[in-house]
Amino acid sequence: MRKKVFLVAALFWSGVILFFCLENAKDIPQISLPYIDKFVHLVFHFVFTTLWFLYFKKRWNSSNYSNSLILSFGFSLVFGISIELLQQYVTLTRSADVIDVLANTIGASLAIISIILLNSYYRIIDKI
Repeated sequence: MRKKVFLVAALFWSGVILFFCLENAKDIPQISLPYIDKFVHLVFHFVFTTLWFLYFKKRWNSSNYSNSLILSFGFSLVFGISIELLQQYVTLTRSADVIDVLANTIGASLAIISIILLNSYYRIIDKI
């Protein structure tokens, strides 16, 4: 049952990212905080990587979770780069940004580090 919940949550979050990253830029409210969009990318991919990790971990039902970490991190990178390419070549109001890819990578990296630290201190991953 948890596997399906994690899959639905990961797919939903992936859809949220797709929607906001491919939405017409003029339709998104503008907030005048410096680098807020980079912070949003970081949070998007932190959550994305965490949710996909939880799904992959449950899918393989393994106490060795390194494959799930690697796959969720790689998936986040590929997903983020793909969105940037879609912004550049498919949308009319968006363009690709290498700094967005960097923010995505930082968010995914922080998720992986958080998962490893939580597991090393609390063994939380083994309980999922």
